[in-house]
Amino acid sequence: MKRRGFLAAAMMSGMLPKLALADPGAPSLALLVAGPDGALTSRWGNAMALSMSAGFPGTPDIITQPTGGLDGVTGANKLDALVVPDGKTAAILPGAALIAWLTGDSRVHFDPTRWAPVMAGTNSGVLVVRLNDKVPSLQALQAFGTLRLAADQPESNDLPALIALNRMGVQVAPIFGLRGTAAKTRAFVAGDVDAIFLCGEGVPEDVAPLSANGGVVAFSIGRVVEGALQSDPLFPGVPEATQFAPAASLLGAAYRAAAAAARLDYFMVLPRLSDPSSQAAWRQAADSAIASPAMAAAASASAVTLLAAGDAIAELAALDISTVDQVGLQNFLSTQFGWHAG
Repeated sequence: MKRRGFLAAAMMSGMLPKLALADPGAPSLALLVAGPDGALTSRWGNAMALSMSAGFPGTPDIITQPTGGLDGVTGANKLDALVVPDGKTAAILPGAALIAWLTGDSRVHFDPTRWAPVMAGTNSGVLVVRLNDKVPSLQALQAFGTLRLAADQPESNDLPALIALNRMGVQVAPIFGLRGTAAKTRAFVAGDVDAIFLCGEGVPEDVAPLSANGGVVAFSIGRVVEGALQSDPLFPGVPEATQFAPAASLLGAAYRAAAAAARLDYFMVLPRLSDPSSQAAWRQAADSAIASPAMAAAASASAVTLLAAGDAIAELAALDISTVDQVGLQNFLSTQFGWHAG
């Protein structure tokens, strides 16, 4: 079964635990979902709520509360402004909300560096380039002169690729407005672009049609394993992007933050000031869900890696950059691409 249908099928078929098993006397908990009902973050939220219930004493119902749009900004604002840190409500958000925060979106009124991470789901991010039988290397990328990169917009999951290529000294001419993998793939197959940054669920599956049209995976944005950034295990032998960038390159902190945001398919947090006992209870329940065969199968079908609290903390820690670094990132986007925060 293709990844896009696996999670819904797992829930409908009974692979995931049933909320009916809850103790009628157990007080319910809530999971704020930063995104519309039925969208990707919502589906993962429903699955995690079902799976985590049994990890709490009394197997309480965990009621999901979808809110806001796909980028998660409205939901993230609600988390900071309205959710009481009493341990009764957690939130699940997409990495897109972090991209909006990094790039200074005027709608943002939240601070992700103050949340208490519970768990996360991470995905791959790889640059696929038409190299005409050349071995992927920094020299091969620089040899393009100007690399035409299919891209949505600067404030999207394409952000780490734009920063990484600049740090490598590769001249880039982004072709903006190509939203989604399908549109980018069509442009690549037609020869309108030289490269695509693939990021999200099912990246290995999405690489296949590009490989059939001369595409080669040049680098990845890596994965966090046991608190440390490593090469992506789904792409063995493919270098992580910082291996191509000189050590003295600018925008290092901004790149690490953008890469972490792009890798985070979704992440679950408690609001700031949540007490240690509440954090421990939610993290224990998340650990039990991550270990369940159903969640493992759903994650595998989507090429998503489930992270317990320790690795989720490491991912979100990359967002804790200085004001100087954040302003430097926004100046880079303005200078290179005529972009302005809005």
